[in-house]
Amino acid sequence: MDSSLTLAPPPHLRLEGEGVHLREWSEDDIPALIELYDDPEIARWTPVASPFDTTAAQVYLAEALDARAQGRKVQLAITTDGVVPRGEVLLFRSGADERDVEIAYGVGAAHRGLGLASRAVRLLAAYAVRYTGARRVVLCIEEANAASAAVARATGFTFTDDEPVLRASRGRETALRTWALTGGAAG
Repeated sequence: MDSSLTLAPPPHLRLEGEGVHLREWSEDDIPALIELYDDPEIARWTPVASPFDTTAAQVYLAEALDARAQGRKVQLAITTDGVVPRGEVLLFRSGADERDVEIAYGVGAAHRGLGLASRAVRLLAAYAVRYTGARRVVLCIEEANAASAAVARATGFTFTDDEPVLRASRGRETALRTWALTGGAAG
């Protein structure tokens, strides 16, 4: 593992800009997690449990906190006020190339179409470029996921010729295409 690549952010990481506030999840967010993730579109494009009930939310939060404590992943609630979660954005080491960091995201059904994903990805990508030491910041998106591809384009990522990333989720293997941040921001 590349020792210069770090995902050990300061305690209580909060990022603000672009009209969004990204903050750590807490136990108080269990009802909001259920509202956001118990959704057919989230189930279609992400590996989260479906149905996403209280038990699934508790497991999800515990795993998120454990991954953060181990320096493997940072999962932040997307809010517009610093309080009410409207989605989530994640930062983790890429499984395809440990020199890269990957961003993933999801926005609740009631909050789609407001540009929250794009704003959160831009904010987290800027943080990743500045603080992780990664070679590249990437998004891995299923080819049929037009909404996520639109977010990638809107945030300065371009489609790469990297081999598809294969991931298993709920008993099926998915081929994800890699998008990399362009414009020299990530090197």
